[in-house]
Amino acid sequence: MKRYCLALDLKNDPELIADYERYHQQVWPEIIHSIKSAGIDVLDIYRTGNRLFMIMETNDQYSPAEKAKADAANPKVQEWETLMWKFQQALPWAKPGEKWIVMEKIFGLP
Repeated sequence: MKRYCLALDLKNDPELIADYERYHQQVWPEIIHSIKSAGIDVLDIYRTGNRLFMIMETNDQYSPAEKAKADAANPKVQEWETLMWKFQQALPWAKPGEKWIVMEKIFGLP
């Protein structure tokens, strides 16, 4: 198992944030399938203010490059991503086109 922690911001608008959370109460089945079939066993998203924090736990099947390739070829995933971008905004230090940014682990309890 490998753990990934990622960050992204939402647009700082209470109505948009509420809508984003509503979508995540009923994520489309095709999105759930694409996540699980990629080798992601756990995916949790937390929010504070307009900052999002995602924790993913993956199995040996998971490859970020293969997931990106599969997502790019999946029209339903592209539809979801386009819809979600209505609510999201890149972190200030994100590269062009970058959404969720993998965070660097700086501490672990010994």
